[in-house]
Amino acid sequence: MPAQAQAQAQATLPAAQTDLQRTRLQAGMHLIDAQLALTPQQRSAGLMWRQQMPASEGMLFVFEQPAVQCFWMKNTLLPLTAAFVADDGSIINLVDMQPQSEANHCSAKPVRFVLEMHQGWFAKRGIQAGFKLGGAPFRPSQP
Repeated sequence: MPAQAQAQAQATLPAAQTDLQRTRLQAGMHLIDAQLALTPQQRSAGLMWRQQMPASEGMLFVFEQPAVQCFWMKNTLLPLTAAFVADDGSIINLVDMQPQSEANHCSAKPVRFVLEMHQGWFAKRGIQAGFKLGGAPFRPSQP
């Protein structure tokens, strides 16, 4: 596609959410700049229409109650990995998701948090299910 036609096609895409509240998360020595999707509207739009995203940026979806959370990639242009996260920051399971797919990807058990990052971000850092993320959203474990 010629550059001018490509620019026009990109100009017609709906606006991506880039101005959400943010929080800093830790994955061991790695820092994550996470946008917070707190409302139903913010969670519904998620990372749709984003054409690029810094390597250490992601989106943390925050739900009111733990439930089996299922995600798809309709209108999402970047390949992502979703980490389904327990209240204490422990990763329950990770799933790779392909752009523009309507396939459902679900948490292995009820969770309130889902962290989406670039596909491969967790794998490149050796982060797997059971790894504990840190940051203000995650409550410490109760004794």
